[in-house]
Amino acid sequence: MSPQPPHPTPDATQATSAPPRRGPLLLLKRTWAKAWGGNLFSEAAEAAFWQVLSLPPLLLGLLGSLGYVAQWFGRDVIDSVHDSIIEWSHTAFSNNVVDDIIQPTVEDILRHGRGEILTLGFLLSLWAGSSAMSSFVDAITVAHDQYGVRNEVWQRIFALLLYLAALVLLVIGLPIVALGPDLLPKLFPGAWRGEISYWVEIFYYPALGIMLVLALATLYKLALPRKLPWHRGLPGAMLAMVVFLLTSIGLRLYISWITTTGYTYGALATPIAFLLFAFFIGLAIVTGAYFNAAIQEMWPARMTRRQRRRWRRLEMNRVAAAEPASPNGKVEAEQPASAPQQQDG
Repeated sequence: MSPQPPHPTPDATQATSAPPRRGPLLLLKRTWAKAWGGNLFSEAAEAAFWQVLSLPPLLLGLLGSLGYVAQWFGRDVIDSVHDSIIEWSHTAFSNNVVDDIIQPTVEDILRHGRGEILTLGFLLSLWAGSSAMSSFVDAITVAHDQYGVRNEVWQRIFALLLYLAALVLLVIGLPIVALGPDLLPKLFPGAWRGEISYWVEIFYYPALGIMLVLALATLYKLALPRKLPWHRGLPGAMLAMVVFLLTSIGLRLYISWITTTGYTYGALATPIAFLLFAFFIGLAIVTGAYFNAAIQEMWPARMTRRQRRRWRRLEMNRVAAAEPASPNGKVEAEQPASAPQQQDG
């Protein structure tokens, strides 16, 4: 008589049937593992390079367009833009460079409008800016193991379309964001302006942060060929905002310290800060993408209605193509498989 296997103890049964632990520490560990394996810093540096390359021609194109639409905004807005550019230039360049080169160029572009600068600037910014957007799209798809699902040519065109949409939103939204705190109280009666200004000062930056989080969540959804529900991008978008705020605070402390060490290092602080700022933007966005991917691996999202309908249609086509004929001429129907409850990464 063969010996009977020992009965498992209750503790062993509980240990076998207990679900794997899925706590915050494991989530952070998996996020870091995926980000490190996906070359997080290389992807952030690539996006930062294209951001830096696209910004100067974009600014030239925007300045060139202001010369043609000055009558839409009014001379006061154009003068305010001019003064802001010159004031910022004095913090980055010497007085001779500002007075002899930058100020006459800005005045000529803003006052008269230059078609060649407008055309060339926007063409260069489209090339470099769409490359920056393409870097973000590639990084997001790599994080979710979906790189190569979308055709490479279409992915490049898709990044260009995303950049154009973002550019339109920026052209419309940046003047509103910049002038909103001053213009919004003027829309109300004089007796209310003081109280409206008080509330605007309190809620302006939180509202701006919420808008950026929503925009990032939309980017995380649109970039994927196999899309996740929109709310699945919110955790990564919020983490990206936290990473960006922390790195920005560290950057400000670094710049404040380096400007006290002497004139030579202070002159180098502005370009260094600009490069690091672009790198931290890329680092925050890519980190948020890997965080969303880690959440998707640990707590997979259910299929959306559209994806479920598409799966049923494909499953019915597969069953119809695989139905074998019985000996009496009738077709033996095969039952379709049950719908998957979770979506691949």
